[in-house]
Amino acid sequence: MEETQVVTLPRLNEPAPAFDAKTTHGQIKLSDLKGKWVVLFSHPADFTPVCTTEFIGFAERYDKFKALNTQVIGLSIDSIYSHLAWVKSIKDNFGIEIPFPIIDDLNMKVAKAYGMIHPGAADTSAVRAVFVIDAEGILRAMVYYPLTNGRSIDEILRIVEALQTSQKHGCATPENWHAGEKVIVPPPQTQDAQTKRKDEGYDYTDWYFSKKSL
Repeated sequence: MEETQVVTLPRLNEPAPAFDAKTTHGQIKLSDLKGKWVVLFSHPADFTPVCTTEFIGFAERYDKFKALNTQVIGLSIDSIYSHLAWVKSIKDNFGIEIPFPIIDDLNMKVAKAYGMIHPGAADTSAVRAVFVIDAEGILRAMVYYPLTNGRSIDEILRIVEALQTSQKHGCATPENWHAGEKVIVPPPQTQDAQTKRKDEGYDYTDWYFSKKSL
């Protein structure tokens, strides 16, 4: 009988798993990045076509992530030499500089801590996963994708901005929210507050659904 491998996933709103890893930009500790938001994303392997498009997408939007005080970090279960050669290949073939570090995770230590190894998808490759960590080191979002399909980097950028907005203003954001659009006011928690909600000056639809501009 085949043994089932259990994948342990990190949990939202708890401290993100710590790491101290070798990268293409030198050694990086998650704790050293406190004060910045972090987007940690894994890819199945270097020198693969889908991953190449994603790396180009992250590189092209890197300044936008920086403007949101966010450090982008890539990871795969490949050596530092493979990462360096692939970065050079992307520059040579596509004219794109990769400005963010890539973790060398040959021992799969970081990948396992973040639940990136899914035996049903591949035994020795990290699935496409994205983790958004806030400036205090708390995991705020995670998304997993299949090996065959690339991510939308614009969506990752959007969720970082939405999370930062919710954290700063104590609000929620509606479907496909973008900066400058109205946000959702938290619903009232008591009958008295429910009764008063209509007259509080919000863009009111019903007691549980109101919006406001920031």
